[in-house]
Amino acid sequence: MHFTKKAVFVALASCLSLAMAGEIKPFNQAGFDALTASGKAVVLDISATWCPTCRAQKPIIDSLMQQSAYKDVTLMTIDFDSDKTVLKKFKVIMQSTLVAFKGTQEVGRSVGDTSQVGLEGLIKKSIN
Repeated sequence: MHFTKKAVFVALASCLSLAMAGEIKPFNQAGFDALTASGKAVVLDISATWCPTCRAQKPIIDSLMQQSAYKDVTLMTIDFDSDKTVLKKFKVIMQSTLVAFKGTQEVGRSVGDTSQVGLEGLIKKSIN
């Protein structure tokens, strides 16, 4: 019985933390346009699976997006190797690039930053 209570508690806590977390989803133009047109905070995360800098950024970004402070931020992931049209549109020339938007306005850009302070500062720009 004790195990069951603990399992239920863990499941409920997980659901609650997901409800308080920012959304992470693959980029699609229609979704991006809808979010930015409605004034939402969006951060584009352009990465490549082979990139060591991208691998260093990922756990930091994922952790930040779990914080309740960023529950209203949508992180949209873009594959550097397969989404060349999207990269051109946003003037991205390198993987490990993050671009922050507050509504339709670009408010910050970062390339190659792997510090928690730097990455969090960029995400904050989208909501402040």
